[in-house]
Amino acid sequence: MTLAEACYGETRSFPREETFGLTSQIRRAAASIAANIAEGHGRETPGAFVQFLRVAQGSLKELETHVIPSSRVGHMKAPSAAGLLARCDDLGKMVRALIRSLQKSPDGR
Repeated sequence: MTLAEACYGETRSFPREETFGLTSQIRRAAASIAANIAEGHGRETPGAFVQFLRVAQGSLKELETHVIPSSRVGHMKAPSAAGLLARCDDLGKMVRALIRSLQKSPDGR
């Protein structure tokens, strides 16, 4: 949720013509990460949770892919982009660790 909040903040200053482009893509990808983790957690089985965690990983990669060109074309300052990418990396590590943990545990808890 914190990552999504940061992404919303960073995209506020994007040009108006990016409203339906990079701004929307970044916001949707960031919101999707948290939403998929939450939805997976609400499922009855560890397998379903893992599936949703993998979808969240995909959204993380999508977010990274949108942040990089945003910085390259000057919509986002390099330090801001680097900060978001570092947060993505940290969150990705946590999600991977959770997946491994769920896969090792017989009951997924």
